[in-house]
Amino acid sequence: MKTTTALLLGALCVAVTASAATPEEAAKLKSELTPLGAEKAGNKDGAIPAWTGGYTTPIPGDKAGGRRGDPFASEKPVLTITAKNMDQYAAKLTDGVKAMLKKYPDTYKLEVYKTARTAAAPQWVYDNTFKNATQAKTLKGGDAVEGAYGGIPFPLPKTGAEVMWNGLLYWRGASWNFHVNQYLITASGGHVLSTEGVAEQQSPYYLKDVNPAKWGGEYWMIRLVNTGPPIRAGEAVVGRENVDPDKTLSWVYLTGQRRVRKLPIACCDTPTPATAGVMSFDELEVWTGRLDRFDWKIVGKQEMYIPYNSNLTLQPKKDTEVLIPGQHHLASDKVRWELHRVWVVESSLKPGKRHQAPKGRYYVDEDTWMPVLGDRWDANNQLWKTLWRIPAVMPDLPATVGLTFGYYDLLSGAGYVANLFNQMSAQYTLVPTYKDSVFTPDAMAGESVR
Repeated sequence: MKTTTALLLGALCVAVTASAATPEEAAKLKSELTPLGAEKAGNKDGAIPAWTGGYTTPIPGDKAGGRRGDPFASEKPVLTITAKNMDQYAAKLTDGVKAMLKKYPDTYKLEVYKTARTAAAPQWVYDNTFKNATQAKTLKGGDAVEGAYGGIPFPLPKTGAEVMWNGLLYWRGASWNFHVNQYLITASGGHVLSTEGVAEQQSPYYLKDVNPAKWGGEYWMIRLVNTGPPIRAGEAVVGRENVDPDKTLSWVYLTGQRRVRKLPIACCDTPTPATAGVMSFDELEVWTGRLDRFDWKIVGKQEMYIPYNSNLTLQPKKDTEVLIPGQHHLASDKVRWELHRVWVVESSLKPGKRHQAPKGRYYVDEDTWMPVLGDRWDANNQLWKTLWRIPAVMPDLPATVGLTFGYYDLLSGAGYVANLFNQMSAQYTLVPTYKDSVFTPDAMAGESVR
């Protein structure tokens, strides 16, 4: 009897994994839910307002291809959370944030501002999201997707894997580039420039004029070329992520070898060359890559304090104003936090699989579907790393997009900060569609130096 019950439960899980929303459920996207699937109403006490269309008003002074302004520059924090008062707000803080407050009580704090629900997208993204709701489904136990294009694939998610796919396929534009600095935070609080790089990126999944029937499944492509520091200048990485992860491809050019090499394992807890091997592939932007090593469980939706609308972080013109020498984290007064509803998803390592972090918990913003915070536990069940991402509002897309990201090691005190734009003249430049050939090993080989 137990065996029969187990088989029936297993069959039910498979059915749920592959299911799509019904037309009746999808209709909620045009009534009580936003077009991307968030609750349109605010919360009970009004701290989270209703969504009324997002932020689409041009930021005064912004010019295409330049630095980005802060539409909330005149606002002041409504609350400051520190190690001394954190217990009052513990239910709305992640384990990682609480650990950081305790570990660095003199410097780490949360400057909380009035919540603004800025998430927006073009109408065609809303239209595609509505179509995806009844058409998209997961395959390979949740590790692959079919039937989705040009919008959030699962605006009415039923599984943890669907929520994480929404995060991988969230709207952040179709083609863009940027020039950034990236830093290693040492255990003693030192900051070492590991990468100065120029990144060209494209999301074929969001190319508006492409026939979905002719789309090959690639949803994110990147070419990152290092211009510094001198020891790493000339290195390059090309990646092509696919909704069928078995078709994902990556290559690297190392100046010492003077050749392009295909990366054999460009996923999971393998160190990524994009961060000089300091972060793993699946830690980029809180979560990136294939899902097949874990079981994914929706814990629920909660109100949490998360980084949000932090154009504030982009305003200083020196990296040292945002990453202060001697500190193990970003400057607390240069990060804007807000109260938002998030989907909470837990990952647990599948039997027979391996990973340095067998347990994780991820916080996915309901409005954008962007994973904004994440915590990871090591094999000894110690809270090991807290992952984070800094969203900024970009009405020219329109969208709210994750920019600077990284992690803090709660055991060693080390960390990593990726994508600091402060010393750059341009911050996330929207560009015309790249040729597909830009994201190929041949193109990387042709432009390689040294």
